[in-house]
Amino acid sequence: MLAYAVHESGYREVIGLDVGECETEAFWKGFLRSLVKRGLQGVQLVVSDAHAGLKAAIAQTLECPWQRCTVHFLRETLGHVRKDQQGMVAALLRPIFNADDQETARQLVGDALERLRKPLPKVAGLLADAEEDLLAFYSFPPMHWPKLRSTNPLERVNREIGRRTDVVGIFPNDKALIRLAASVVIEQNDEWLVGHRYLSSHSLEAVLNDYKKDNNPEEARELTAA
Repeated sequence: MLAYAVHESGYREVIGLDVGECETEAFWKGFLRSLVKRGLQGVQLVVSDAHAGLKAAIAQTLECPWQRCTVHFLRETLGHVRKDQQGMVAALLRPIFNADDQETARQLVGDALERLRKPLPKVAGLLADAEEDLLAFYSFPPMHWPKLRSTNPLERVNREIGRRTDVVGIFPNDKALIRLAASVVIEQNDEWLVGHRYLSSHSLEAVLNDYKKDNNPEEARELTAA
């Protein structure tokens, strides 16, 4: 399990790494609570896939909005339709995540639901149930949207961890696995901290100002986590 955040400085930073037997709500709660114990606070949005246990743990532990990964949602949705229907469904869903504003996105959701209810009621139900979680990123500055609507920024790191662990195959214990994964994560973290800002300081001003209205401006703040 890997979590990274974008700090108020605009740089990405890895904030947590752990391994567990399975992705249960109890495991996720423990993982998130360990981050809070180490100082994580002021989280404005969490982006992840739609694991029920993780979603529940986020609500109880971090008490912040949740953004469902739009890429994972699209893949899941296309898995519920025939191959000859996938192009039509993708054409209805993709514009929702690339709209000019939240109001337009909601209109596109409504249009998609009208088109899908009769031929594909299951897909329509999935979209209706997920609407709020899929559009959470629209509450942030437009410059942030491409980086908040999916977990894609983590995919390259996850692939590299997977590649290196596959070479070993079997680990004697959790510590050995964490040691190897951490070596990959440390390399990536160093690249992020010396590279370009992930979110510009200018684009973060509005988010920070809103946060300062309701919180102690001296507190450490993590703006987004995934």
